[in-house]
Amino acid sequence: MKDPRTVVRRMGWPESRSRALGTPLQPSVVYVAETPDALDDQYEGRTKGFSYAREGHPNAEVLAQAIDALEGAEGGIMLSSGMGAVGACMMALLNAGDHVVAGNQLYGRSLRMLKEDLPRFGIQTTFADPTDVESFRAALRPNTKLILLEVVSNPTLRVAEMAGLIALAKEHGVKVVVDNTFTTPRAYRPFDHGADVVIHSVTKLLAGHSDVTLGYVAAKDPADRKKIYDLAVTFGFTASPFDCWLGERGLYSFDLRFDRAESNAAALADALAEMPGVTRVLYPTRPDHPDHNRAIGLLGGRGGNMVSFEIKGGRAQTNAFVAAAEHIAFAPTLGDIGTTLSHPPSSSHRALSEEDRASLGISEGFFRVSVGVEPIELLIAEFREALEAAQ
Repeated sequence: MKDPRTVVRRMGWPESRSRALGTPLQPSVVYVAETPDALDDQYEGRTKGFSYAREGHPNAEVLAQAIDALEGAEGGIMLSSGMGAVGACMMALLNAGDHVVAGNQLYGRSLRMLKEDLPRFGIQTTFADPTDVESFRAALRPNTKLILLEVVSNPTLRVAEMAGLIALAKEHGVKVVVDNTFTTPRAYRPFDHGADVVIHSVTKLLAGHSDVTLGYVAAKDPADRKKIYDLAVTFGFTASPFDCWLGERGLYSFDLRFDRAESNAAALADALAEMPGVTRVLYPTRPDHPDHNRAIGLLGGRGGNMVSFEIKGGRAQTNAFVAAAEHIAFAPTLGDIGTTLSHPPSSSHRALSEEDRASLGISEGFFRVSVGVEPIELLIAEFREALEAAQ
């Protein structure tokens, strides 16, 4: 029996013939080994164990294995954010002198990394239209090592020509990295189609409650997986045990949330198209979407939970619309269980000039909606009232 005066000594975990149904949260930074030989066995792969949380911990492993199952992956790695996953992948798989071809409508911070940060390390990027395979072919160079894609673009919801782009990459020996955050494995599984690396911002739809900041990356090639893991550990892109624990909780309802939000999004898109003051609606499975046929084939008819639309007028009308939609959170995020509204000209794409935004089809009246699971009748009524106020 331990001396009760030495309360600073850990008492150990209570023994039990039964086990917890919910995954225990384990925030410990360090793990105790029996002997130096036992620690050698862990580090050299003869036994399984944890040593220091920056190198991995149980809550990260449980969550990674769950996302692996969704993606048909193996050995996924949890990281501190979606951008941590993008950054770890880029820095681990590329060297000075390498070249990247990337979709021209990636997430804003991914664009910044490629345009401003990676060039400082001697890595250059050419941007091309992911709906046009020939534009990617023209962008390839002898030193191109990687293609970075999002299946559905943000915020105009264009659908990439994934089959042609992956075939092009294989033809030239180039790795394909897919950020699957928007689409999720519910609609598209990149590994099933030949991708080499899959990335997620788990912060968004997978966790789904706006209380977690996490990233995930999985690589098909074990050598690539080790490169990404080693860099992430060295740079300290560690995922918090608490966030992983919360992320796992959110993941259990992911399928249900996604299906309900997707159904709402399709109905909201159709309703918006009939409302006065709306000049354009973008939703992948609508017949008037420019990539409708591709969306049906590639995504199996799944449109996802994102809707974009455009209203008449300028900043006065957009301010009036947002103010009138007082019960819909105006926030530059997506994937919450509730509906959120964002305005790319003042948030995700504010760094672009008005001309550059126009070239992407983003006007001052352009909005993006991350549709949640509320009753659809409520959502339609709230959008209709806000649009009437804006006009």
